[in-house]
Amino acid sequence: MSALSSEAEDGSSCDGADERDLPCRASGLVSAKLTIVVGDTHFSEEKMFLVQSCDYFRALYRSGMKECRQEQIHLRSLRARGFVIVLAVLRGEKPALDGDDIVEAIECAAFLQVALLAKHLINLIDSDNCLLMYHTAATFGLMDLYHAAALFIRNMYTDLEAEVRKSLPSEMISYVESLTPSVFVAVGAHVTCGGGETVHAASRTVCYLDETGNNWKVLTDLPLQASTSMAGVTVLDNKLYIVGGVHGLHKQVVEACFCYDVEDNSWGRISSPAQLRYNLSLVGLDGRLYAIGGEYERTVMSSVEVYDVKTGKWEFAAHLPRPVAGAACTKAMSRIFVCLWRPMETTEIYEYISRKDEWRLVTTLIRHQSYGHSMVGHRDNLYVIRNGPSDDFLRCLMDCYSLSSGQWTSLPGHFANSKGSLFTAVVKGDSVFTLNRSMTLEYVVDGKTWKPRRQMKGFPRSGSVWTFMLQLPDALMLQ
Repeated sequence: MSALSSEAEDGSSCDGADERDLPCRASGLVSAKLTIVVGDTHFSEEKMFLVQSCDYFRALYRSGMKECRQEQIHLRSLRARGFVIVLAVLRGEKPALDGDDIVEAIECAAFLQVALLAKHLINLIDSDNCLLMYHTAATFGLMDLYHAAALFIRNMYTDLEAEVRKSLPSEMISYVESLTPSVFVAVGAHVTCGGGETVHAASRTVCYLDETGNNWKVLTDLPLQASTSMAGVTVLDNKLYIVGGVHGLHKQVVEACFCYDVEDNSWGRISSPAQLRYNLSLVGLDGRLYAIGGEYERTVMSSVEVYDVKTGKWEFAAHLPRPVAGAACTKAMSRIFVCLWRPMETTEIYEYISRKDEWRLVTTLIRHQSYGHSMVGHRDNLYVIRNGPSDDFLRCLMDCYSLSSGQWTSLPGHFANSKGSLFTAVVKGDSVFTLNRSMTLEYVVDGKTWKPRRQMKGFPRSGSVWTFMLQLPDALMLQ
């Protein structure tokens, strides 16, 4: 097992807990050590660390059982290597896991109820380990991982079906096939359509690609008051969000923000950020929307606001290191990254550290480039896509940054970028879908290379296009 040491980036913390979860503080839990025996291996850890980090130990020290007073606890059903992985993840590391590691990690995550480890395992799902993840999660009842692995398999079913039918029991195959695969969805840049204006209303549609029929179909119409022009558009928990945007010749900001729920096939309003903005970047992660930078009254901003879906409230977060509009953002390994580009040579990648509410410089890339870039996260890699040299700007160059190794790699060759197709790249399983008016092109991510796989129909809209993945209910796709 190899491990990448880093701080916990998902907002969970091992320093500072809810007082309700620390019933033994007064009896010396803060500084007490506990020896955990797993197999023949002894681990010495702070009790407070274990109680704050792990539901099993939290429940144990709430129970009042005799184990609360013991200095040594035996975990007889687990194996030492799995517990090593648990401790690594709880300390903020992002270990890479092979087959044996995965099995033992899932066993420990289920028995000790370690949500952070389950989340890390979900981030590691790929074409090579998804069947193992799925079967082992079923065995130990780790249901979040079970569903995530099944959905990954469903999204890659063309490649995996033969192996699935050979290696999985019928009930597990049935569950995979009962899931709706993610579909490629696109919406053009449209301003509001209020005041009785209906001339352009027919084109204000969100569409999805029917891969079987190689055709684009209408999913829903945009609300008349919604603008996708210079707006923040993203998907979170299978819901589409639109924040900000502009209308009119003078780029008047749109205050109304919207959410589309595919399950109900309905649009609803959400509250607006305290700081109205357009040309922002919008990212969704762990039940929150992050509105990053943007402009207001033609002034570029560095402010960031976070929307909690459960509470329906926006709160300001740490400012970016400098003002930015239309920044390239992505998610990878349940972490948020943003590119701050300094023309014409330098791209800086920052990560938002939620538990510390700060932006941390991850890496700097210096490359000669003409203009523009986007960023795509896949597994533990960040792909930065930029225009080629100024005499060949319709082709793209791509660089890959590995979060695990901290190394940059230039992908070989140029990628065709007629009218910005790669700037709309989104991930589905181990594939990347790109789009322009001429074609939809699917790449397979193999190692750190992108290999063209198939070409489908382009999106018949001019101007900027937003793309993303959604799981659509069968009823919607049958309309």
